[in-house]
Amino acid sequence: MRDVPEGDRPRERLLTWGAEALSDRELLALLLGAGVAGQDAVELARRLIAHHGGLYELSRMPAHEVAVGLAGVGPAKAARISAAFQLGRRVASLGSQVRQRVRGSGDLAAVAAPLLRGLRHERVVVVACDGAGAVLRATVLTEGVCDRSLIPVRDVLALVLAVRGTSFGVAHNHPTGRADPSSADRLATARLVAGAETVGLRFLDHVVVTDSGWRRVSPD
Repeated sequence: MRDVPEGDRPRERLLTWGAEALSDRELLALLLGAGVAGQDAVELARRLIAHHGGLYELSRMPAHEVAVGLAGVGPAKAARISAAFQLGRRVASLGSQVRQRVRGSGDLAAVAAPLLRGLRHERVVVVACDGAGAVLRATVLTEGVCDRSLIPVRDVLALVLAVRGTSFGVAHNHPTGRADPSSADRLATARLVAGAETVGLRFLDHVVVTDSGWRRVSPD
């Protein structure tokens, strides 16, 4: 970037005009830090985005796959990129929890969605609430592989009780993009209902979240 006028460099533009003024490739260039011989960081960022089919697809890549097939992007750069996307998801999740109350299935899906969307494997999120439905904590409970997730009822209940919750909901994602609940999903709901009754908690709901929507999982 030494040959680029100072006023046109991503870092200087961000400091002067704010991050909103930068393009996707300029923001990504700041994470990369440097380009390679004959190619500055902005051009390398452009190629990286194109290589993975777009920024969204890049955001879904595990760190070890970010660097595959593109010279100039090694493990350190790939780790920074993966970390930045994960921070974005966590901040979005925290923002959705501010003064949030779970009054229905849609609220539960909205709170859990930032932790579930953009993934290529299944994940289970538990949303613990107080008696009025105010969110106390939304936590990733388990990580699945490919198209399978595990919802251990005992661990769900223990987590809710640990934060002194009195009600809770559970959400998991379907990376396939199909929100239709499986028989295993419905069985998990039935077990969650029974477990909640056993320890005196109120079960709010169980939802499947995809990148474009959500669906309630009934126990039958």
